[in-house]
Amino acid sequence: MAGRTFAIGDVHGETSHLFKLMACLPKLHADDTLVFVGDYIDRGPKSADVVEYVRSLPGRTPAKVVCLRGNHEDAWIRVVERGWDEFVLPPGNGCLAAMRSYAGGGIPQEGELPRKGEHLPLTSGSFFPDDVVEWFKSLPYWYEDEHAIYVHAGLPRVSGAFVHPAAAPDPQVLLWLRDADFFKNYRGKPVVFGHTRTEYLPPELSGYTPEDPTDLWAGENCFGIDTGCGNGGFLTALELPAMNVYESR
Repeated sequence: MAGRTFAIGDVHGETSHLFKLMACLPKLHADDTLVFVGDYIDRGPKSADVVEYVRSLPGRTPAKVVCLRGNHEDAWIRVVERGWDEFVLPPGNGCLAAMRSYAGGGIPQEGELPRKGEHLPLTSGSFFPDDVVEWFKSLPYWYEDEHAIYVHAGLPRVSGAFVHPAAAPDPQVLLWLRDADFFKNYRGKPVVFGHTRTEYLPPELSGYTPEDPTDLWAGENCFGIDTGCGNGGFLTALELPAMNVYESR
């Protein structure tokens, strides 16, 4: 029999929520798996610490650790390789917080813009250590086990049908997709995803606390676990196959 899988939502630089959530999980064993669905960085004040902790987890737990790529890691790869000011400069993306977590300078205030001397490292990503950038590049786009498919954003339709992530015409769509069609109409092997905060998913379609739109979202065959960590929300984990829910609030 397969072990348990604990899928963990978007962390976004929040060590306080990450550590609290990890403390809520039951004792892990060698046949268990931790799956992080991506977006370890940006917005919260501790991106560097989150990355360091997650990368160290294989030495801290007997469980298998799977770290997926999120769209924020994917975006920073693009920034480092060729620049992407449209991603790093809008304060809402939280990139300045990530830079300061590595380079210092304090926690940005809401809406704060880069100070003098911060623009170049922010728009080039030069503050990231080389090994962190290589880690971003090594992160897989999806994972699958006996219980479910795990992906950052969702699955696309191709020729009228939702496809397995291995058949996605462009793997980046698995990181950036935000499509009501998937949330409402996907049927198939369970899919656990992050990326879209659950408060923006249709609450009337959730089979889990629909009266609380900020909570985990449980559709017919897909489960949204981005509960706003780094955006004033909290961090959520879903245990499969038991469907137990753990929260950092």
